[in-house]
Amino acid sequence: MWTICRKELADHFNSTRFLLLFCLVFMVALVSTYMAVENIHKVLEGRTRPSHVFLLMFTTPGRFFSLVEFVAFFGPLLGIIMGFDAINRERHLRTLGKLLSQPIYRDAVINGKFLAGVITVSIVLVSLLLLLCGMGLIALGVVPGGEEIARLGIYLIISTAYLAFWLGLAILFSILFRSLATSALASVALWIFFSFFMGFVANLTADAIRPVYNRQDIVQVMANERLAHALSLISPATLYAEATTAILDPFQRSTSRLLVVTPLEGLSLERFQGPLPLDQSMFLVWPHVVLLIALTLICFGISYVTFMRQEIRTV
Repeated sequence: MWTICRKELADHFNSTRFLLLFCLVFMVALVSTYMAVENIHKVLEGRTRPSHVFLLMFTTPGRFFSLVEFVAFFGPLLGIIMGFDAINRERHLRTLGKLLSQPIYRDAVINGKFLAGVITVSIVLVSLLLLLCGMGLIALGVVPGGEEIARLGIYLIISTAYLAFWLGLAILFSILFRSLATSALASVALWIFFSFFMGFVANLTADAIRPVYNRQDIVQVMANERLAHALSLISPATLYAEATTAILDPFQRSTSRLLVVTPLEGLSLERFQGPLPLDQSMFLVWPHVVLLIALTLICFGISYVTFMRQEIRTV
C-alpha cells in the first residue's frame, strides 16, 4: 500500500493540472485574505481590538467571499481532480491488470490511491493555512493565542475530512464509469447540486411537507425551518460550512438558521455576550463533524467494495 501511495504522491506533485490548480487556489486565497484584512483594518480603525481578532481573517468576506466560503465552494474541485481518473485511467493505459499481476493485493491499490490523495490534500491545506497565518501576523500585527491556534487546528481537520469526501466520491465514479469524461462530469454535477441547489431543494421539500399557512404561527414556522435545516444537512457543503463557521467564530452560539428566544432567555443571553470556550464550540459542531466523517467513510467503503468485486482482465 505504501508503495502505491508513494507512486501516486509522485504523480500528483508532478502533474501539470495539479500544479495549476494548486497555484490558482493559493492566488485566490491570498487575494481574498488580503481583502479581508483590509476590511478588518477599516472596521477596527480607532477602536479597541476585540478578542479573537486573528480568526476574523478567515471568516470576514473580502470583495466576494471569505476564505472559509472559498474552501467550502471550490475546495472540492481539488479532491475531484485528484480522484476522477484514479482507476479508469489505469484501465485506459492497460496498466491495472499488469499492476495486479504483481505480488500486490487488490485492496492495497485502492487504499494507496485514497491515502495518497488525503496526504496531498492535507499538505495543500497545511501550507495554505501557514502562509495565510504568516500573512496575518504581518498585516494585523496580532499574535494568535493558544485557543485560536487550537481552533485553526480543528478547522484543518474538518477541512481535510471534507475534501476527503469529494476525493472518495471521485474515486467511486472512476470505478463505476470507464470513461474519464463521465466520471469527471458526474463528480462535478454532484458538487454543483450539493453546493448550490441543495438549500433550494430542502426549502421546497419543507414547504411541501410542512407548509406555513400563517407566518405569525411560530409552531408552523419552526416545524418548516427544522425540516428544511435537517434536509440541508444531507449536503456535505452545509455540514462543512456550519461546522467551520462555529469553530472559527467563538461568538456564534447556534448552528440553526432560526433561534427562538423567550424574554427570560433574552435577558440571560445579554448577560453572557462573551465568546464561547473551545469545548462549548466543539459541542455545537460535533454532530456535523461525525456526519461528515461518516459520509467520507461510507463513500470510500462503497468504492472499496465495488473495486474488490469488479472483474479485471490482464489483457
